[in-house]
Amino acid sequence: MATDFFERQSAARRSTKWLVVLFTLAVVGIVGTVFLVSMAAVGGFEQYSEFATHSASVPPLKVNFDWSVPFGASAIALLLIVGGSFFKIAQLNGGGTTVAENVGGIRLMPNTTDLVERRVLNIVEEMALASGVPVPPVFMLREEQGINAFAAGYSPSDAVVAVTRGTAEQLTRDELQGVIAHEFSHILNGDMRINIRLIGLLHGILLLSLLGRILFRSVAYSSRSRSKNDNTAVLVVLGLTLIIIGSIGALMGNLIKAAVSRQREYLADASAVQFTRNPGGIAGALKRIGAAITGSILKHPNAAEMSHLYFGQGVWEGFTGLMATHPPLSKRILCLDPSWNGKFPKTPATPAAIAEIAGMAGLVGAAVDNLPVETVRRAAEQVGNPTENHRQYAQRLVDQLPDEIVAAVHDPYGARAVIFALLLDHEDSTRAVQMQALAKSTTPDIVELTARFTPIIRQLDARVRLPLVDMSLAALRAMTKPQFIEFSRAFQKLVQADNRIALFEWTLHRILLRHLRPQFDESAAPRIAYYGLQRLSQPCSVLLSTLAYAGNTADEAAQAVAAAAVHLPKAKIRLLPPEQCGLMQLDQALNELTQVSAKHRGRLVEACAIAICADHEVKIREAELLRGISDMLDCPMPPLLPGQPVDNG
Repeated sequence: MATDFFERQSAARRSTKWLVVLFTLAVVGIVGTVFLVSMAAVGGFEQYSEFATHSASVPPLKVNFDWSVPFGASAIALLLIVGGSFFKIAQLNGGGTTVAENVGGIRLMPNTTDLVERRVLNIVEEMALASGVPVPPVFMLREEQGINAFAAGYSPSDAVVAVTRGTAEQLTRDELQGVIAHEFSHILNGDMRINIRLIGLLHGILLLSLLGRILFRSVAYSSRSRSKNDNTAVLVVLGLTLIIIGSIGALMGNLIKAAVSRQREYLADASAVQFTRNPGGIAGALKRIGAAITGSILKHPNAAEMSHLYFGQGVWEGFTGLMATHPPLSKRILCLDPSWNGKFPKTPATPAAIAEIAGMAGLVGAAVDNLPVETVRRAAEQVGNPTENHRQYAQRLVDQLPDEIVAAVHDPYGARAVIFALLLDHEDSTRAVQMQALAKSTTPDIVELTARFTPIIRQLDARVRLPLVDMSLAALRAMTKPQFIEFSRAFQKLVQADNRIALFEWTLHRILLRHLRPQFDESAAPRIAYYGLQRLSQPCSVLLSTLAYAGNTADEAAQAVAAAAVHLPKAKIRLLPPEQCGLMQLDQALNELTQVSAKHRGRLVEACAIAICADHEVKIREAELLRGISDMLDCPMPPLLPGQPVDNG
């Protein structure tokens, strides 16, 4: 499993390249058709003959064709397609939130008291903590009774998970877990970026058909008020022509969707089984789709353009299945349950949603100071590959947290106070300076909550600090833009108040802002600029030297960097002096390293793990720091479980 996540990321990027190729071929086909049709419509050739009286001779053929018409029509078609795609892509800059709202999704508040909604939120939170990704906002399509769901966004930072009301009400907890695990696999596998780009690109291809329908309907509705001398017939013919040409685009668009999506649905189903260790959960959800009257069909007018995002087939896709974005339901079920007899269960009269949210009893485990070195050394193998052990751990971790803190991280005001409390120093004098800075930059009620939560959070295990940041993100994303600006300023003041924030606290701070900013600021996801580490010797050295100095002597730091350098021979790693390893330099280094291809980011995570393990002792705080660094490199790492062997699948 060591390279599975990174191979899937690379495969996703290759699929993006193929998507561009297919889009280009579709555009060439449509523009070529427009050229031929317009050339035929103009009547390109004019032939005349002049016969001399009583002469049998035939004069030569004369051609008088105006090429500007077909070339002009083709240029207009090309501009419409490209312009339509760019317009849609710009419209989708809001990421997953925009996609969910376009099909009628309503965001669930993290502190909702509705038990059906609460159950969905709990499962999403549980899966996120187990995966090592931020807890995404959850949207519900309240008008949709079909059983369906989707994940959307450009990256885990702006991802959302959406479910229909039918999914939330009709599925058992195991089945709902299977569906949510399927959607998280799309987040981890890099499918979301492809899917959202596909929406934008296909919009341009379908635009001619859309314009034809608009023109045809407008002429039909206004024909009663027009005289017979108007060119109504010409407009009708033009509208029908655009619809016919646009149908070529629709055909190509659906074929592209099918080519990109089908195999990824099988992969997501398999990943969900690995995640939950319960093939019956996701198989049961698929069987309920087959049994339900509404199936997985969505009614919203915009459902068709996003059909490739859904857990199940969201719109009717013809009788042949040639253009289906999803594999046949029966084949998906048989892959998960080979003993299935082909019969769908009866739909229960009472919804499966239970009134009481289920939870696992017991604690995360006794507090430990160290983790097994081998577990941490092989931590990169777990990136993007959460298992049932991680899910159970996340569920028990949430059960262990004090009720007051759990309630707080689900509320926008309480979540801010929890984050501020996480950054407060353990020394009373330093903490007093930080609280003074906080009092000058935020409201008194949040300052009061921060003071109240501080002693509670100081008693918590170091293993819950990063999960608390992830849990708070859903509530913090519900802030208004002015609230976010105030929160960011207060956050910065708190971080800078003691002038010596520790590396782990700085990591929490950077993770939080990295995942929050896409919600409030237009920021493009990092683009791949490097396909090797040869040109990144300095940032690699900054990162590894900073990790090596954390809690180590100079000799121990040198030993750690030397061990990591062996793993990255082409990067020419060297131990830098401490003054070159400040937090500002580390921030700049990470900004560069996020632009490296997935495979090499994976090797960098492995090198970080080697550096941490060089002294043959790994404290919990160091392991959580590794998870934080991995997160900042877009390599979501599940919790590193003490006493648990690495799951090799």
